[in-house]
Amino acid sequence: MPERAGKQPSDETSALTAGCLLLLVLVADVAAGLLIAIVLAVRGMNRMDAGSGRTADGVPSPDWAPVLGFGALALALGATAVVLLRIGHRGIGAVQLTLCVFLTVHTLRAWP
Repeated sequence: MPERAGKQPSDETSALTAGCLLLLVLVADVAAGLLIAIVLAVRGMNRMDAGSGRTADGVPSPDWAPVLGFGALALALGATAVVLLRIGHRGIGAVQLTLCVFLTVHTLRAWP
């Protein structure tokens, strides 16, 4: 029986695997982003109540939910980017890392 340890997969198989992996990762990221958007929308509807989150001075308390939600998503994107880069999928890892940077900038802009 010949040993297959040194045999490289064909370019078509590698491209198909990378494409499917990219699609799977991006769909998972979109689902996580939609979940965070839904949670923030529900929180925003809750904060529209006239007296919610007000202190004695009438100043609203800072809302840390966007920072925590987008920060957690950026952390997850960064972790998957590092894992993808380590296993050799440079293109997909670069896409994930770029999304992580954009989300980190958005998180820092939402800082109260």
